[in-house]
Amino acid sequence: MVQPPVDNAGGDRAVGAGDTTPAPHDGSATGNSPYYTELPTLNTPNKPGASANLPVIAGPAEAGIPASVYSAYKRAELSIRSTDPGCNLPWQLLAGIGKVESGQARGGAVDANGTASPPILGPALNGVGFAKITDTDGGAYDGDKVHDRAVGPMQFIPSTWATWGQDANSDGKKDPNNIYDAAQAAGLYLCANDRNLALKADLDQAILSYNHSREYLNTVLSWVSFYERGTHQVPDGSGVLPVHRSDNGNRNSGSRPTTQPPAVPTVPVPKPGTPTPKPSETHPGRSSRRPSRPSPRSPRR
Repeated sequence: MVQPPVDNAGGDRAVGAGDTTPAPHDGSATGNSPYYTELPTLNTPNKPGASANLPVIAGPAEAGIPASVYSAYKRAELSIRSTDPGCNLPWQLLAGIGKVESGQARGGAVDANGTASPPILGPALNGVGFAKITDTDGGAYDGDKVHDRAVGPMQFIPSTWATWGQDANSDGKKDPNNIYDAAQAAGLYLCANDRNLALKADLDQAILSYNHSREYLNTVLSWVSFYERGTHQVPDGSGVLPVHRSDNGNRNSGSRPTTQPPAVPTVPVPKPGTPTPKPSETHPGRSSRRPSRPSPRSPRR
């Protein structure tokens, strides 16, 4: 098993949120692919402090996050807070997006390195019920040489991953199907454009840049609030799988995704910079778009 690094052994670069420029065309991280629309129950865990140190326990099913998935979210938060403290990225935001995009990587169906098995693919973005995005990666990430598809637990389209992809588990690959890589990339993407996610306006803008839909925004925010009230770890592979999707379950556009996404906002473009230090954290459980490369920036005051 490749243990996630505790420093910048993976050689990734940080995205300085203030060092970004708009992409040549409007777009979202997911290409506005379909997403899961289930909302959390009204009975929240309400366990103050539970998210600070999550034991693997039984509890409200919806509040359980697979161990490797939680580890990836938490590590991404710590890493990005160390290089861009002014963004104030909460891991619960990554969890909310991960929930609606892929049901937390299909309930934590990942291998020992954190890679979704089998891969998670959205429908072909062929313009039939979704945005039309012709192939940008020669099928390298999504196996489709005609149209792009959103890929992995955080559902990045290939053109976005080409810019924001990370190697957060230090295995020498930037893999959108790896939850560590995907969570780190998602965090950097959300912090782009000098956002401070502690501000409601910036938080909303960040989520809408991921999928340009008001319903998507409200759904993600519902899960963020739910997870902020308390949560717990569950073993990988035992998370609750959502059912209802924004496309009403229409899978005629391509292979069945666990996550899927439709249309597009402005995708930020990062500039090259220095390596991102990785946070030190023990790996719990068994046992991350189209712009240029990321670059760090001075902390905001």
